[in-house]
Amino acid sequence: MSNVPATTTPASLLAKYDVPSPRYTSYPTVPYWDEAPLTQERWLQHVKQAFRKSNTTEGISLYLHLPFCEQLCTYCGCNKRITKNHGVEEPYMQALLQEWDLYLATFGEKPRITELHLGGGTPTFFSAENLKKLLETLLSKAEVTPEAEFSLEVHPNATNAAQLQVLYDLGFRRLSVGIQDFDPRVQFVINRIQSFEQTKETFDTARAIGYTSINGDIIYGLPHQTADSVRHTIKKVKELRPERIAFYSYAHVPWKSKAQRRYSDADLPEPAEKRGLYELGSTLLEEAGYMEIGLDHFALPEDELYIAAQQGTLHRNFMGYTPRHTELLIGLGASSISDTGTAFTQNIKEVEAYEAAIGTGQFPVFKGHELTPDDIRIRQHILNLMCRLRTSWSKTEESSFIDALVRLQPLAEDGLVEYGNGFIEVLPAGRPFLRNIAMCLDARLWEAKPTTPVFSRSV
Repeated sequence: MSNVPATTTPASLLAKYDVPSPRYTSYPTVPYWDEAPLTQERWLQHVKQAFRKSNTTEGISLYLHLPFCEQLCTYCGCNKRITKNHGVEEPYMQALLQEWDLYLATFGEKPRITELHLGGGTPTFFSAENLKKLLETLLSKAEVTPEAEFSLEVHPNATNAAQLQVLYDLGFRRLSVGIQDFDPRVQFVINRIQSFEQTKETFDTARAIGYTSINGDIIYGLPHQTADSVRHTIKKVKELRPERIAFYSYAHVPWKSKAQRRYSDADLPEPAEKRGLYELGSTLLEEAGYMEIGLDHFALPEDELYIAAQQGTLHRNFMGYTPRHTELLIGLGASSISDTGTAFTQNIKEVEAYEAAIGTGQFPVFKGHELTPDDIRIRQHILNLMCRLRTSWSKTEESSFIDALVRLQPLAEDGLVEYGNGFIEVLPAGRPFLRNIAMCLDARLWEAKPTTPVFSRSV
């Protein structure tokens, strides 16, 4: 692929460590949860325990998955339903509220919400009136903590001022705006035609209403992407000046997302070229005053996410990086994942099957996992690496790290990581290989020894 800058990371290392690896928004990762489904009785025991602990302190987090999109973006690997039929809104809203009622009955007292996120799909597929009805009903049965943060993902082509105003009036102050790439050729092949003017209108409208934090999502490694398209995209993003930027690595998983078969591997940059695109973009962002955080994220120095990273309180969950941590995360909607700290569950993925399960008065869970003591220990160390680039342990844990340190040795010899008596630290040269480093601690992955594709490649 022409017009792609050379990377400063040695090509030999990129080739060596370009292997499928998780992004570690959880541990254990979903493919390695227990094969036996978690019973509803056991799941509710975990929920009650986490609720008692979380509700009296920091409050709980809530995620609503709104899966509908009017148009298919071919790069997307999320769980979504493509339709122009907005008649699907009402029955889905009713199912979400019924699921919330099931949890309210389990809690036994009014929950205190400190984090609420709308994801998708395209949350703004729903009309302003329906968003208002859904969220007013949901929030009427809860308290909102003074420090609560409400956020949502938006697609500029499907977002209007009425929706943004309704959500602002309900307490939303942060948007995550999908940008991806402003190059017309890239937009065509990923089926996401979105002009800078449309995107700027969303930014301007949100800020005029009063939104205080906007995140811009950009992707590197897309088909036909070049250095010029990255430069152009970053230049336009600098004009928008979002408070945060997620500069994601494109995840090529055609065995999971059939839409990605619209293009071939030949249309994608090679590992060294892809890394070059990231280094170019990150350099331009840093020149513009953005600070790198964890994996693929940047923020302005005054942003809460950067402050959390500096103070050591940055957290990572199924929604990505967040400045706050709650013991209990409840996911509502098709495919949503919930987390009690000691157990995970995932809802049924298909919309109709999810709605049917709710109609029976049952939790729509189709898989889950109870964390073992080893799971909890490893989860914390991987979280430390992903958020703080360092982890440490006591002498009593030392014997548990023997296998992980053996797996880390080649990365240490390559100057990517340092480890010693009771610690692991990611070195500057190891930042591109953070997923590989975390993977060395992933006991369940190594035990499973996958022989078929499960994750996207790490470089």
